[in-house]
Amino acid sequence: FQITTVSGNEFLLQSDIDFLILDWFHAIKNAIDRLPKERSCASRNLEFKLKRSSSIELLNSLATESKEAKPEHRKSLLFRLNYSASDTNDRNRVKSRLKKFISRRPSLKTLQEKGLIKDQIFGSHLHLVCEHEKSTVPQFVKLCIKAVEKRGLDVDGIYRVSGNLATIQKLRFVVNQEEKLNLDDSQWEDIHVVTGALKMFFRELPEPLFPYCFFEQFVEAIKIQDNTTRIKSIRSLVEKLPRPNYDTMKILFEHLRKIAAKESVNLMSTQSLGIVFGPTLLRPEKETGNMAVHMLYQNQIVELMVSEYSKIFGSEED
Repeated sequence: FQITTVSGNEFLLQSDIDFLILDWFHAIKNAIDRLPKERSCASRNLEFKLKRSSSIELLNSLATESKEAKPEHRKSLLFRLNYSASDTNDRNRVKSRLKKFISRRPSLKTLQEKGLIKDQIFGSHLHLVCEHEKSTVPQFVKLCIKAVEKRGLDVDGIYRVSGNLATIQKLRFVVNQEEKLNLDDSQWEDIHVVTGALKMFFRELPEPLFPYCFFEQFVEAIKIQDNTTRIKSIRSLVEKLPRPNYDTMKILFEHLRKIAAKESVNLMSTQSLGIVFGPTLLRPEKETGNMAVHMLYQNQIVELMVSEYSKIFGSEED
């Protein structure tokens, strides 16, 4: 959302996480509410311009709308909210108009059918991405792995070191726009940008690579004391996964095994990879008070699957 102050300064605050934006909004509002009373006149004239293409939550906040609502405001989704003394009637009027506006908006499916919104790669379910591409492993995952194995196996701290977030977000945008992706392009020369984008892809899956319904089963399997039985149990669970999950997991862990094999150069052991990828690839559907314990098991599961890759993903004869 955008803030325009009395002095004319403009600030644009942006995030993909809605609840974070809402926290920012309330923090700014609370700061205004704490201003000295003698500055109340200035406070009343302070205007907030909020502009988001998919904003319902922010506009439920305390605010009033000028009585003369202009048509162009609705068309541009630009709402001018004047802070003044609390006025319940005006506030309810704003909420009512917003509800009517939202109810008239076409559905996501309708917009997709008209080609106005494309199916995105980041933030989509794994099976939907694979169905769209007619494959069982997302093309983006393959491209990232190929790029890392070409020029990143010997890089110190590969996958642990963070890339430039702005460049990662740019890469994310390119992928979501279905533009032809060439990771050998100079703008993606920092291999940490590629690894950062790959981790972001898995982190933003609505359901992790290890499906929610399998989480507790994998945790129970990693608790088994006997190593042979533990590996067999993990293998049995992996084989029950949906095909896109299994195939993507297989190609990813084969790749991570190659990373670990270069530990003497890149300083990334199986334990380090477990710490990096554990919380990214599997997590409970609902967090409980056992978060720290879960994180330990998450790391151990990934570590085991990297170190025992051939026994978990290989043929029975191996």
